[in-house]
Amino acid sequence: MKSVLQIGKKILLVLMIIAVIIAGTRSIGMGMNIRTPKNGINVSFYVDINGSNQWINIYGKDIDNPVLLYLHGGPGSATSPIDYSFTRKWSDVYTVVTWDQRNVGKSFDKKNAADKITKDIMLADGKAMTEYIMKYMGKKKITLLGHSWGSMFGANLVLEYPQYYDAFIGTGQCVDIAENEERLYEEAKKWTEGDEEGKVLLSKWSPDKCDDTQALLARSEIMNRYGYGMMKDGRDYNIVATILFNPNYLVKDYISYVKNIETSMEPYMDFFAHGLYECSLLGKYDYKVPYYNINGDMDYQTNYEMACEYFEKVNAPDKKMYVMKGGTHGLLESRSEEFSGYVHDIAKRMASMK
Repeated sequence: MKSVLQIGKKILLVLMIIAVIIAGTRSIGMGMNIRTPKNGINVSFYVDINGSNQWINIYGKDIDNPVLLYLHGGPGSATSPIDYSFTRKWSDVYTVVTWDQRNVGKSFDKKNAADKITKDIMLADGKAMTEYIMKYMGKKKITLLGHSWGSMFGANLVLEYPQYYDAFIGTGQCVDIAENEERLYEEAKKWTEGDEEGKVLLSKWSPDKCDDTQALLARSEIMNRYGYGMMKDGRDYNIVATILFNPNYLVKDYISYVKNIETSMEPYMDFFAHGLYECSLLGKYDYKVPYYNINGDMDYQTNYEMACEYFEKVNAPDKKMYVMKGGTHGLLESRSEEFSGYVHDIAKRMASMK
């Protein structure tokens, strides 16, 4: 019994030492990331947006730079646990605002958690957040950069309120969810030819099952199986270090994120199955601001060919398509340095037009 107690004490001591090392390392890493750059800005806080507390972080190396609002995808998938690792790569040419949209991530609000999500609500939130950022930063206009759902969200905002924006940057550009799913399904039928296991997966999913979790998991597995998965190239940053050194997340924030993720996703699943169709960009080609796209040519999550066809029809003061060869849907994370290079090129291009 005595030896068991001694072993238990040693194990507890080792665990305590490991905990202290992790806590110390995290403190140092967070301390570095929480610093405000000289002549820049690094603040995080909540904004009351149409009766819902919504979290933003504003980070930039030069307070005089133009402001860029990053719209995460989903709908309903906040990226705040990791997005500082790639959005800060744009911070020398833009002051970057990252935003957890209504009731997701750090913006989860129990009293509003069951509220219905609609196109009108999201556009109203986007407009209100834009107005707040413009006032807070003293800017007459801002740039929008949207990924996946965020690209469709952002395009709709720019089309509806062009007076607020100086440019739109879409990546993993989504054009129309119905046609997007039909095209993916047709491609998946080709991929699964001669592959019985693949056909079994395909039988679990069809374009009309957008509110079925198991079907969506099968959809994702199909793309991973044939080399078109969102993160086929992995991440070009260390996910453990990124989470550990996140300056905006305490342990309780991570617990809350995991605890509430299913509850926060429920209204968005209904939106994905129904309301998202109302956000289609088909037939909406006239932009009053410059229109830019950064897309991977192997992206089937949001169909690359559709994005190219749409781009050709767009009328805008300026437009350019940047293509990441061999890139899939996770291009911001998997090839963030290359992606950042395109963002820098856009900033330079816009500056030359002033």
